[in-house]
Amino acid sequence: MKKILILTAIMGALGAATPSFGTDLAGQPVKVKAAPLPVAAPIIDWSGYYIGANGGWGTSSNCWDFNGVASEGCHNSTGGTIGGQIGYRWHIFNMVYGLEGQGNWADFRGSNVSTAFPADTVGTTTDAFGLLTGHIGYAFNAILLYGKGGAALTSNTYHVNSVATGTEIGKNSDVRWGGVLGAGAEVSLTPSWSAGVEYNHLFMQRSNISFPAALGADRVHQDIDLITARLNYKFGSPFAR
Repeated sequence: MKKILILTAIMGALGAATPSFGTDLAGQPVKVKAAPLPVAAPIIDWSGYYIGANGGWGTSSNCWDFNGVASEGCHNSTGGTIGGQIGYRWHIFNMVYGLEGQGNWADFRGSNVSTAFPADTVGTTTDAFGLLTGHIGYAFNAILLYGKGGAALTSNTYHVNSVATGTEIGKNSDVRWGGVLGAGAEVSLTPSWSAGVEYNHLFMQRSNISFPAALGADRVHQDIDLITARLNYKFGSPFAR
């Protein structure tokens, strides 16, 4: 009997202690692992030297005036172009400044029947051009928008042919200087490579072209429009530090 009473007392004590133990457990704070902080995207740094290639299409508008007086009409010389560029950029905050030299081979050809001398055809071929420009742009991290301006030169050949036979009557060539304005967009593809598209307009000075004495001289006015795709490789670290 005495053993039963002792066992009953022990069971009662355990029953009284159980709710208190459960209450203590319920009051403990639950530990939840914090979510990892998002990783910021790397900031592209456009600073540094770069070298690249370009190719596209061009149109040269050429207007001829016989002895600078009688108009011989105008024609567009169109064709493809391919070349390269080298430059350096400074990336300061979101602004990007740069200097670039570009040289291209070209095959812009066109002609028209002279309005002053209907028996003759006058034609212009542009076989090369070069640009030396300064750039200013704004970087949206991996996207760069920019404008450019500077000096331009073109290498040209001028022809006078017979309409009836196609025989060349006169030929001359020159290298002329002018100015260029343009704009472009470029996208960073990898840490070192970028690609873009660019438009340029060349304002070339008038040039006096002499032919054999029987033909006299012409003054030729020239403007050129270019649209090219570009691929650049940049040296150095691709990210801002």
